Amino acid sequence: MPFNALLLEKLEDGPVTANIRTIEESALPEDGEVLVAVEYSTLNYKDGLCIGGLGGLVRQYPHVPGIDFAGTVESSADPRYKPGDKVVLTGWRVGEIWWGGFAQKAKVKADWLVPLPPALSSFEAMAVGTAGLTAMLGVMALEDHGLTPAKGPVLITGAAGGVGSVATAILAKLGYEVAAVTGRPEATEALNALGASQIVAREQINETVKRPLEKESWAGCIDSVGGAMLARVLGQMQYGASVAAIGLAGGAQVPANIMPFLLRGVNLLGIDSVMQPFDNRIRAWNRIMTDLPMDKLMPMVSKHALGDLIELGPKILAGQIKGRAVIDVNA
Repeated sequence: MPFNALLLEKLEDGPVTANIRTIEESALPEDGEVLVAVEYSTLNYKDGLCIGGLGGLVRQYPHVPGIDFAGTVESSADPRYKPGDKVVLTGWRVGEIWWGGFAQKAKVKADWLVPLPPALSSFEAMAVGTAGLTAMLGVMALEDHGLTPAKGPVLITGAAGGVGSVATAILAKLGYEVAAVTGRPEATEALNALGASQIVAREQINETVKRPLEKESWAGCIDSVGGAMLARVLGQMQYGASVAAIGLAGGAQVPANIMPFLLRGVNLLGIDSVMQPFDNRIRAWNRIMTDLPMDKLMPMVSKHALGDLIELGPKILAGQIKGRAVIDVNA
């Protein structure tokens, strides 16, 4: 049966255009094993790049973007899933090189799906989305490398963003003292509501390293900024502490000094949510069910229709989306 989707199209040497189109089911990827009736997706920075034809993420047109989704299995050629199963998908280059979740139907590899945790609705799963999963992976990595609440405050850079805000809520619930870095003074009240006990103005920490080592201030850090800020933060970590690097909003180049690694044993942990193995995804979603306070997350969530994406795509690139934007693909 035909369904609606946000379809990206591009004429040779022309701009990428985004429109809501009616598509036949036969147009979906033939080698997908599981057909999912999508209920909700969510808007991420990568989605904004795809909608705008930026970043080289989409290789072939026409294309359906949307890097994550949650819904119900309609049919499956893989015995792990059967009609009626609730599933969630994040990553695996879906929405980039494979048709994604900004549509009423998606056909994907069974290996890419995860059973929807029973305590979460499809809407709640997409309120968490890729950003929330990445935040949980960052928290898990820091804990795996020895972080405990007793060791001191944890710094969250880009705290008002999707990953940062979820990380703040998780760590605060787990009993950590959270220091939230933001360049938006108007975000202070929301970050305090999520559990941040200290607000650090971005200009206090967003500068190139002047000294290789500074005061040992942070027991851990989840960094979504990169660039000069990450370099500065490395020199402020406690002995043996770790930084979970999950983004590059401030740039991909890190003008860092090696001294924090050599003299303080600091660890820089790369966090990738796209290609995460199935077992660790299950572990992260299980932790989300117990450690993410949904009552703190939901006030940050706004609900939008599929057609709203045409306007929302440029807005997320311009930093004009607050909180989490969940897309009802059937609206």
